[in-house]
Amino acid sequence: MFIRPCFRKKDGKRHAYWALVESYRTERGPRQRVVAYLGQLDEAGRLGVREVAVEGSPARQHTLFEETQPQWVTVDAAAVRVENCRQFGGPWLALELIRKLGLHDFLKRALPSGSEDVPWSLTALILIIARLCEPSSELHIAEHFYRGTALPELLGIPIEKVDDNRLYRGLDHLLPHKRALEAFLKNRLGELFDLEYDLLLYDVTSTYFEGQASANPLAQRGYSRDQRSDCKQVCIGLVVSRCGMPLGYEVFAGNTADVTTVEHIVTTMEERYGKSDRVWVMDRGMVSEANIKFLREGRRRYIVGTPKSLLKKFEQELLKEDWHTIRDGIEVKVCAMPRNADDEDGGEADVSEGTETFILCRSRDRSQKDAAILRRFEDKIEARLKSMAQRCEKQQRDPMKVEREVGRLLGQNTRAAKLFQVNVESTNEGHARLTWKKVEVLRDWATLSMGCYLLRTNVRDWTDEELWQTYIQLTEAEAAFRIHKSDLTIRPIWHQKEERVLAHILVCFLAYVLWKTMAGLCQAAGLGNDPRRVLDELSELRSVDVVLPTSAGAQIRKRCITKPTDHQAILLHRLALTLPAHLKMFELEM
Repeated sequence: MFIRPCFRKKDGKRHAYWALVESYRTERGPRQRVVAYLGQLDEAGRLGVREVAVEGSPARQHTLFEETQPQWVTVDAAAVRVENCRQFGGPWLALELIRKLGLHDFLKRALPSGSEDVPWSLTALILIIARLCEPSSELHIAEHFYRGTALPELLGIPIEKVDDNRLYRGLDHLLPHKRALEAFLKNRLGELFDLEYDLLLYDVTSTYFEGQASANPLAQRGYSRDQRSDCKQVCIGLVVSRCGMPLGYEVFAGNTADVTTVEHIVTTMEERYGKSDRVWVMDRGMVSEANIKFLREGRRRYIVGTPKSLLKKFEQELLKEDWHTIRDGIEVKVCAMPRNADDEDGGEADVSEGTETFILCRSRDRSQKDAAILRRFEDKIEARLKSMAQRCEKQQRDPMKVEREVGRLLGQNTRAAKLFQVNVESTNEGHARLTWKKVEVLRDWATLSMGCYLLRTNVRDWTDEELWQTYIQLTEAEAAFRIHKSDLTIRPIWHQKEERVLAHILVCFLAYVLWKTMAGLCQAAGLGNDPRRVLDELSELRSVDVVLPTSAGAQIRKRCITKPTDHQAILLHRLALTLPAHLKMFELEM
């Protein structure tokens, strides 16, 4: 250790301050770190500190019978203060997750150091950590997030070395390794949590752009799950395990229909990880006869949802009382396609005899929810129709205008639109007359089918409860997409170029892997399956500079980590994590 002067201008004059500095070696060369800021020192003070620094150095050879005199400094306790309060808990926890996954080792091998000032592997870590802790743009990361955290000390990268241009280039270097990253993380997650990939769940989401994105052919207008039909978007298909651990993803053009992505995703996953004997679970938006035929011809097993229209063919089964209660409020029954089923309701009759099983499911909670939704839309339509009929009687309204108004009303309330039969007639004077009535037959069917849905599978050796439970796990995948887009703020996308957009989504995927790793560790530690609360709690840990003014006028400055609260200490103990005694650089040795 040694002392080093630091100069700064104050009131137009150049002042010298002193810092106690330690040298150490890393694989990226020798580095120095400040152990303590000492403030202004006179010659005697510098000699005393220098003697203590040399005395404490392990490289110094002590002489026989050497005597040392301790140096004492009086601290003004009333003037003690803290400065430079920075985020520590979130970035440190993210680095611990990265260490458990071995992601830093992979990035180091995939992105070897060259002549750049900052290794691209460390730039990638900055992007991933920021996406997990405080999702924002690359400009915000460089100008606010990075300098407001302990990452400069943890990663050993000075603040002035991180700018938005370096982060953009880091995206470019990371993107070519997408496929290798997915394979590495799939194997690593399997080892950490003893995962089995015999069951794969697949679903599609979308995220929109701010701007025209004219240089990106993937940016197209399509069905927007974000209710932003005015913006271009891309679609993202994510494949996860039965517990929601991510296996891989693909990006499609924004105008891609969900049903057209199935064959591409299935073949891609099989090329990467083998065909095996997996069961594919998909929602009804993925189902078509072409996809069912594709899965069946490849001897693949599947459990899929079916369109609501197909449920009509099982009306007689719904009326029977031979339901199997598998848990409170949930009833199921296994049945075959009715022989007298025709194709007029959905064209789903291309079913080979004895090769498929249908599972009727009825949920009491879902039935109550459907009934409440239907009642709300029904009351809204009825009240509006009464008002419109009264206006037609009192005013001389144009029939064409009234028809358009009725069309808008039914179009905005499609849940209950079929329950009403509305007629707009023209009187002898050419004025509009509106009459309407409820269709009781359709009302009875809506009541019968509330809370019911139909599954379709070619798995023959599972019970009805196992089939239902497996399909319900698809909600884990849907929850994964919600986390992927809300908690990690994947929307909207501000990048315009195709490669940058793909790299941005890759960083979001890697942050989501950290998220699910945290969820797995929390579940194993008995902390539930909500990692957001744990991350928020530990993110309150800070690194601060403790300033100790002395009676001699000098100031001793020491960077410390705040003491965890009792709750934080319990979380750290449960997760088997130990806070460092002082800030030290995150080591990347193999």
